[in-house]
Amino acid sequence: MERKWTHVMFAVGGFILFWLLYLCGEWAWGYFGKPSQWALGGACALVAGVTTLILWRNEEIFGLATEVASELRKVTWPSRKETFSSTIVVIVTSIIASLILGLFDGVWSWVTRLIYG
Repeated sequence: MERKWTHVMFAVGGFILFWLLYLCGEWAWGYFGKPSQWALGGACALVAGVTTLILWRNEEIFGLATEVASELRKVTWPSRKETFSSTIVVIVTSIIASLILGLFDGVWSWVTRLIYG
């Protein structure tokens, strides 16, 4: 089962690499003139495809990717209630920290005005 997800991971990675190369190529080539969409797309597809194929056929990298997929199957994700509770804790803690820092800033400003007049 992990091997199927590993293959999917490589395919998605190849598409993401193509997209990033296309955006970067369009940006970089745009300084020198209007890039040919077909030439840029073909070059990006070739580079992304060859890179994905090389990484997919590499036994060590494929083994590591399979291990990642199998480890992700062991992860226990928090429930909606746990996520909501954790979010509330983070928001309340942030508010308390901002109040304390604001108080320190106010006191420091008051002391600075007393010293410098």
